[in-house]
Amino acid sequence: MVEKYLNELTSSLGVLYIKLHQHHWYVTGQKFFTLHERFEAYYDETTEYLDEVAERMLALNLNPVSTLQEFLEHAWIKETPYIQKVSDRDMVLSVMDDFKKMAAKLQEGLDITADAGDDVTNDMFVGMKQAYEKHIWMLRAYLD
Repeated sequence: MVEKYLNELTSSLGVLYIKLHQHHWYVTGQKFFTLHERFEAYYDETTEYLDEVAERMLALNLNPVSTLQEFLEHAWIKETPYIQKVSDRDMVLSVMDDFKKMAAKLQEGLDITADAGDDVTNDMFVGMKQAYEKHIWMLRAYLD
């Protein structure tokens, strides 16, 4: 159960990383400079989380998924091809939705790791969940 969950988390972080790059590349308009930098900060953070989770799996003697195909098969986050212009507001809403999903799924991970007695992984999830909740709050404020 822990390995399955951690691989779903790894996969979701991989897909999220690409989606954040997509927004970073395609954002336009008056908010370009602000959002271009913000999306970059988010994908940099996502890279750190992806590495941290995969390395934690290896420390637990588990096998993290590591291909794009596996990421797409196991991720909670779904990719969306960029085939038509997306407004900066819709990009922010998309990121908020993905972050909400990640925070909710991390709560599940907290329960799983607590039941397994894995305090180290649990602690990692607390920090990640806290960051996503703060990002959601800030993005909501940005849209007001």
